[in-house]
Amino acid sequence: MNISEILSPKFTEFDIGTPLSKVAGAFENQELDAVVVTDGDEYRGVVSRRQLASSSNQPSAKVGSRVQHVPTVNRTADVREVARLMIGSGAKTLPVLDDDRVVGIVTGDSILEAVQSFLSAVTVADAYTEKLISAAPDTTIGKALNTLREGRIAHLPVVDDGEAVGMVSLYDIVDFTTRGGTKSQGGSPGNFGGRHGGERHGGLGAREGDSDRMLDLPVRNLMSDVVVTVRRSAPLDEVVETMFEREISSLVVLGDQSSEPIGVVTKTDVLEALTWEQEDRNAVQVFGLDLLDGMDYDGVSALIENMTSKYGDMSVIKASIELHEHKEQSRGMPLVLARIRLVTDRGYFTADGEGYGASHALRLAANKVERQILKGKTYRRSKKRPDSREQETLYGWWLTGDSFDFPEGNE
Repeated sequence: MNISEILSPKFTEFDIGTPLSKVAGAFENQELDAVVVTDGDEYRGVVSRRQLASSSNQPSAKVGSRVQHVPTVNRTADVREVARLMIGSGAKTLPVLDDDRVVGIVTGDSILEAVQSFLSAVTVADAYTEKLISAAPDTTIGKALNTLREGRIAHLPVVDDGEAVGMVSLYDIVDFTTRGGTKSQGGSPGNFGGRHGGERHGGLGAREGDSDRMLDLPVRNLMSDVVVTVRRSAPLDEVVETMFEREISSLVVLGDQSSEPIGVVTKTDVLEALTWEQEDRNAVQVFGLDLLDGMDYDGVSALIENMTSKYGDMSVIKASIELHEHKEQSRGMPLVLARIRLVTDRGYFTADGEGYGASHALRLAANKVERQILKGKTYRRSKKRPDSREQETLYGWWLTGDSFDFPEGNE
């Protein structure tokens, strides 16, 4: 199955000289995940909603200074390969290029819509993030913001006495603290990124611009009081359906026999489930292998094995390596961005490295991952690998190369 039927020719585009304040306004007024950045007719990269919310931005700064280099795809790219690229790059919107010009975009949502009917073979238990990162109602907004940024997550469940009582998003906090709240406005004065629904608690009484005081407020004053939950045994097609119906991107996972929250399942988790290989496939995936100088696939696999074998019984479930070449060169050697995402039985590690030549960039990224492993720093807990029989049921139709017909309603 390729993306030709699901790519969108409509996208929002900005020149590299556009002020960030104008770009932020576009995110506020539209349901955008990312915008395309160009220099004249030349594609330069993207800037995502999450990227703006996760960093300190001067309104007078230009969007070109925040460009993120993400993989580009063509019209005939395989949907599973695109899902891999999204997971590997952390981007949920990828530009579709034709003769080096952007002709459309493909989003994570469009992929999930296309494959939803095939997701009934796998359950939440196979995909969700098992360690629940949460906040208490009296946690300060400032501490919640730090938790979101350090965990590289966008939504934080609020748990009180073992029960999920609310949800707060990175976008709501950033919007509130940068634009200010009032008693009449309640928690979130705008709609910047608020996608989980529900009413927010009012009566904050914070003065406009008084960011320090706002960060000291308890998160209960800002959270949404609607929490959507799902049982651990629920099939993923129902999860995706709920996400689209409720216009949310994450659900709190409950145990099958209790109402205690045990984790979170997100759209990213479901996309990642699409990338799992059968047991006899290689655990190391390399995107941009042709860019490597003086190193082949076996060399990359050996690099990953050597990096992880130093730390005891660590099993690599999957390693995703993405290489992206910039136009900048030094002595004929191109500047390359290497990104490593490592899923192990001890956690999830990720790091970037940038250097002249792909091999140099890859080793820099590997050094950063190794330091994270040494410190025991993980961004997410690892997941259980799906049962091989479930994989065959779910993925057989595209692993075998069979043609795919869109189910009714997705055409």
